[in-house]
Amino acid sequence: MLEAAGQVAILTGPPGAGKTTTARTLVPLVGGPGVHLHSDDFWRYIRSGAILPWLPAARDQNAVVIDVIAGAAGTYARGGYFVVLDGIIGPWFLMPFRRLGVPLHYIVLRPPLGEAIDRCRRRGGDELDDPDPIAALHRQFSDLGELESHVIDTAGESAEGTLAAVEAAFRSGRFRLR
Repeated sequence: MLEAAGQVAILTGPPGAGKTTTARTLVPLVGGPGVHLHSDDFWRYIRSGAILPWLPAARDQNAVVIDVIAGAAGTYARGGYFVVLDGIIGPWFLMPFRRLGVPLHYIVLRPPLGEAIDRCRRRGGDELDDPDPIAALHRQFSDLGELESHVIDTAGESAEGTLAAVEAAFRSGRFRLR
């Protein structure tokens, strides 16, 4: 069991990285209450005037949505919950989370681009499956500078292998943001 009450783990990476699959299986591993926040849901709550979040025109909208997500994560964490947030939360979105005053872990899943596109295409439904925005988002996670040490390479990894790597990363504490 993970001892993680009051902490937030951001599980991020490009589309098709395995964030949601991993988050769904990680939360039940905690020894207390846990919450899985799926960031895509927060964008879908916008019912009028929504802009696709990967478009440049969505900048202001995205800042608002990130503030809402950070607020929800912080409220749950301060209430004693372990929060796993999965979504495309690049370093450019971290400031609202850093201000929460709770232990914050940043874990980036990085599959090869071809694997990411294949996974997105297999999902179906109204999920992103256009290779162009997937490739653009993948590039944004290709070099994270000082946060490069927060990357887990998931090339060819199974869902179980990715979960084990994320659990080990969380336990190690080396993915915690200071």
